[in-house]
Amino acid sequence: MWASLLSGLLARPWARRAAALALVALTITLFILNLRRTAERAGRAAERLENLERNNAIHRQMLDAAARRPRSRDDLLDRLRDGGF
Repeated sequence: MWASLLSGLLARPWARRAAALALVALTITLFILNLRRTAERAGRAAERLENLERNNAIHRQMLDAAARRPRSRDDLLDRLRDGGF
């Protein structure tokens, strides 16, 4: 019953035109939603990259500070007396 009703409706030119316009509208809507989702994904990836770069910079600073640390207590006392800290 539904098939005959649907085929009878789609036999009319205005119904075919309306179905085509509906498909075009659906396609455009899905394309826009996909663009939005892609932009959100790219934003999250950029944020992750920014956080990774910041963490790497902090880690590099920590390694540089560790490389310059006094090797013994005597070196520490010498640096404190010289005001090198």
